[in-house]
Formats: sequence, structure tokens, C-alpha cells
Amino acid sequence: MQIDNNLELLPISHRSAFQNIRNFLAGRLLGATRDRALMDELFKCVFAKHWLLKDTSLGVKGDVSKSYRAAFAHVKHVLPGIFLTNDEIELDPVALQYVDRQFDAIDLETCRADIFSELYEAFAGSGVKANEGQFFTPTVAVNLLVDLVAPQNDQTICDPACGAGGFLIAAAKRLADRGVPQSKIAGSLYGVDKDAYLARIARGRLALFLDEMPEVVCGDSLAQINQDGTPLPAKTFDIILTNPPFGAKIVAASANTLLRYELAKRWIKVDGEKTRFVADGAVNTSNPPQILFVELCLNLLKPGGLLGAVLPESLVSSKSYGFVVQYLHNKAEIISVVGMPEALFKTSGKGGTHTKTVAVLLQKKPTKAKRSSVFFAEAKWCGHDSRGRVVPLNDVPTITANFAEFKKCGRVSKGHLGVAVARDRVDLNLAPRAFEFDADVEADGLAKTHEVFWIGDLVKDGVLAISTGDEVGKLAYGTGEIPFVRTSDISNWEVKLDPKHNVSEEVFERFRARQDVQADDILMVKDGTYLIGTCAIVTKYDLPMLFQSHIYKIRVNEPEKINPFLLLAALSSSFVQRQIKSFCVSQDIIDSLGDKIHQLRIAVPKAKAARQRIAELVEKVISDRIEARELARKACEEITAV
Repeated sequence: MQIDNNLELLPISHRSAFQNIRNFLAGRLLGATRDRALMDELFKCVFAKHWLLKDTSLGVKGDVSKSYRAAFAHVKHVLPGIFLTNDEIELDPVALQYVDRQFDAIDLETCRADIFSELYEAFAGSGVKANEGQFFTPTVAVNLLVDLVAPQNDQTICDPACGAGGFLIAAAKRLADRGVPQSKIAGSLYGVDKDAYLARIARGRLALFLDEMPEVVCGDSLAQINQDGTPLPAKTFDIILTNPPFGAKIVAASANTLLRYELAKRWIKVDGEKTRFVADGAVNTSNPPQILFVELCLNLLKPGGLLGAVLPESLVSSKSYGFVVQYLHNKAEIISVVGMPEALFKTSGKGGTHTKTVAVLLQKKPTKAKRSSVFFAEAKWCGHDSRGRVVPLNDVPTITANFAEFKKCGRVSKGHLGVAVARDRVDLNLAPRAFEFDADVEADGLAKTHEVFWIGDLVKDGVLAISTGDEVGKLAYGTGEIPFVRTSDISNWEVKLDPKHNVSEEVFERFRARQDVQADDILMVKDGTYLIGTCAIVTKYDLPMLFQSHIYKIRVNEPEKINPFLLLAALSSSFVQRQIKSFCVSQDIIDSLGDKIHQLRIAVPKAKAARQRIAELVEKVISDRIEARELARKACEEITAV
């Protein structure tokens, strides 16, 4: 097979060129269809092409194959540590000729800083994407943190969990744009990763951009040892940029390593204190790795140094990790927290994760600046959707601009795209959505015309009772005709007629006394994503039923003080729903209102006539819907009746 060199080269995008190459190689080469193997080959070719353009004397006239192999041998000599000494370009002459023509159709040099990102997107098939995608921080998040940190010419930068080097390459590009010499940039960067392959890729990306060999090593940052078991150099840095590995199933460190870290200990809440934790001395071996990396990063920073990190939102908002946020407050000053959309780490419909994350910027104490406020923002869009498809919606540039305004004057008020929050309002919940809505201000505005009640007070006084449901287990599904109500069965104030999962009488009797669902009980979604706060009122037609653990049951014990239908309207009001949104905490892939339902406030009109009118209106809505639903059911039954 020969490639026609007389065919006209049409300009194409970098990603299209790499995708063309991927498809050509996968269809042509026997035994080389694995995307990682193909990606490795193309990475070698990119280096070779770069040096052929840089030094034309390396080429062999009229022989593309020999030119690439000669250039690659030169790369291994001048940039040792990126490729193994016995590595060779495995592509045959025809494949190399096709690769070279695709490279000629693009301006390869302008892509060098982000070449691996483009390669990954083109070669991210089921193998690479499912098994190794965890080390790629999306470019939009990388650039956001680099913008927030704004590295300066004389600062040293480290990523202790560098993966393929995304943060380091973005920082290098930013410094290059400022006119910093390449040799100085290379000397200011330091990366560590436990995976030898990734460390080599990170070195390669930086070397390709800088033509200098950066210091990126294979080692264990938490244990502070190199791949060969020798200690990592004891260094501190001006800036840490990182996306530490996160996940409950990842083993954080060995027992000996855990002893080095305060956050590896078991922390308990001090009696009588809402926001104070102390370590009891015992090591908690189940702590996820991101907790230890938070402490590691602060240890690696010089006093006054900046930490920019992508963290799971649950780590800075869940009451389970309150001790981590307390540690951050004690050791650093929080400058900004930007919530990222759940689609951030989604690379395709099945690839990636829905884990909710935040981009955090901290400054290690002691700090010279005394900031009276903290910048919070919530990006609802990041340039791609939950299937990894590019969309023309991206809140991040606007948030970046609003942060720049905040840095200048300490003030900004742009809603979810950026708001300055007084530092004394910031406690152990750093989720940005917690600061989008100020319930105190709204409650004060309603005070003249409404009575405002705390749900917790109503429970304490016996007016309301709140409980949650149970999980019956999948084996119980479909065993009978009694509805088992799930969060998706609650909609528009009513429980759906035909829940997807019905259970048997035996299962029902097991939970009947504990759940004790009655007419006029209100069901509210407690956990989930978009449905939290959705309410329904139980009618006699819905009984008997069971409901799952992700749902609250709210019972009015004293209807003379608050009518159940009035309560349903109050719980569904904008005033309450906005509180719910601000109170929700992330549990990585789902959110939860948890026990914060007791901190909700409801507002009902002071005028008795207004209360009665609203209650009657809601009751009529429910009655009309039930009547329509029962008529529909009856019609379905009669259509086949004999």
C-alpha cells in the first residue's frame, strides 16, 4: 500500500488529525488495536516530528520512515528519561508516511503545550478512557485554578499527584506567555506521581513544550519516597496545583505513612460544640486519600504559599469531614471556592464520573493580606454536557473575570457566578451553593406579613414529627402489589399511581409499624440530585405503602396549628426550596439534605383568611388530581371487563 503524496492537504483540527491517525492505525495494524499502544506510538512520532522541524539535518531525504527513526533516536539522547532506552517507533513505513501527512495538515507546533490532551481525546476508547481516565483533570478546571493562582516569574510550582502533567503544562504555558525563559520555567516545576508511565508522560509533555528536561519523578508523595525507595527531596514550594486521587476504594497509604498525618487520625466532635473537632490519637485507616493530600499540600507549601486544588465537594461540605474543613481554617486562609458542575469529569455517556467537585484556592498561614471576605461561585456549565459533548455554555470564564474583580476590591455580587461572603459567615460547609441564598434577609423581608417558623422548633414542640423510610432490598421488588415509593415516584404533590417496585404483604408487615404511613402525611425527597425537596401528600387512595430511606415522612400532629395542605404549599415555596438548595451537601455522586431539614424555615401568612384560602386551594388541587387519576384507573379496568 502506498500513500499518494500528490493529494491536496486540507486544513483540519488537531483532534481530527489524531482521530484520523487512530482509525488508520487501528484498521491497518494487526495486534495493535489497543488505544494505549497506538497512543504511545503517536506520542513518539510527535517528538520525532518536532525535532525534524527543529533540526532539518536529522532527516533522511526522500525517506520518511528513516527520518522519524533517526529523529526519535536523537530525542532519546537529548531528553533521557522520557522514553526507555530500548524504545523504538514500531510503525511501518506506510503508517509513518500517513502519520507525517496528517501532521503536515496541521500546525503541530502550536499544539505542543496541549498535545497530550488532544491525543487523549482522540484515542480515548474503552481501554484508555475507562481504565486510565482518572488522571486527566479537565482543561477547563486546570485553567480555572491556574487563573486563580496566577503564577509569577520567580515562584516554584509543584503537583504532588501530577498524573499526565496537566497542571504543570498549563502553568508552564502561563509563564511562557509572560516571557519567562524556558530554562527558568523548567527549573521552577516539580511533579510526582506513583505511576511510572504517567510520570514519563508528564516529563514528555513538558519537555516537548520547553525543550528542557523538567523534574518529574515517579514516587509516593504521601510516603515521601522515590520509586527506588530512597527519600524524595525535602522541598517547599510557592504554589501547589493539584487534583489529588479521590475515591473510597483507593488505599490511601500504609500504616507507617498514616502515622505522619494529623488528618489520618480519628477525629471526634467536642461535646457541646457544633464546630470543633479534636483528634483522639487513634489512626483511621479508612480515611480516603484526598484527606491526606490536603495536609500534604499544606506541608509542602512555604508560609504564604498558595494551594489550588480540585476536591470532592463532600470533603468541604459533609459533616463527616467537618474536621478537614476545621484543619483548613486553622492552617490556611480560604480565598475562594468554585463549585463545578457534575458533568465536569464526564468524558462520555459511560466514561468518567458524576462526582461533584470544587476548585479551592487557599493561602497557607501566616498571610500578609487580611481578607475580610471569601469568594464563592457555582459553575452550572463547563463547556461540555454529561455525555462529554461540547456545548456552547461555559460559566467558568465569567467566574474567572468576577474573581479578578473580587481580588481588586474585595467585593462582588454576581449571584451564582461570584459573590463575596463575609469571612465570619463561613463555617464548616464550604459548598458555594450554601451562600447563594441568604435566608435571614428574606425572612426579615417577610416578617411584616408572615409568621416564620423553624422546622426544628415545630418538631421540638410536637407540632410536627419527621422520620425516614427503609430499604427493603432488591429481592423484594416485584413480589406483590403494595407500592414501595421511591424518590422518582414523587412528583407535583402526588405519589404516582404505579410505582415501579411493588412488594409483598410479608415485606409490608415487616415495616408497617415502623413506617406507619397515614393519609395527610407529607413525603419529601431527602437524597438525590434534582429531586431533593420535592413533596407529595399521601391520600387514602395511596395506602397501604412503604417508602424508601431517601424520603422524609412529615406528619402534622396538631393540624389546628398548621394545616397539612398549608404546610405542603409552604414546603414547596421558593423561600423553602432555596434554603434546601443551600443546605444540601454532596455525598460525591448524590446530594443530601440530611438532618438539616430541622434548620429550614417556613413562612405562612399571618392572616387566618389567607391561610385557609391557601389550604383549601391546595386540597382542591389534590382532590381534583385524585379524581382524575381514579377515573383513568377505572376506565382502564372497565375496558377489558367481561
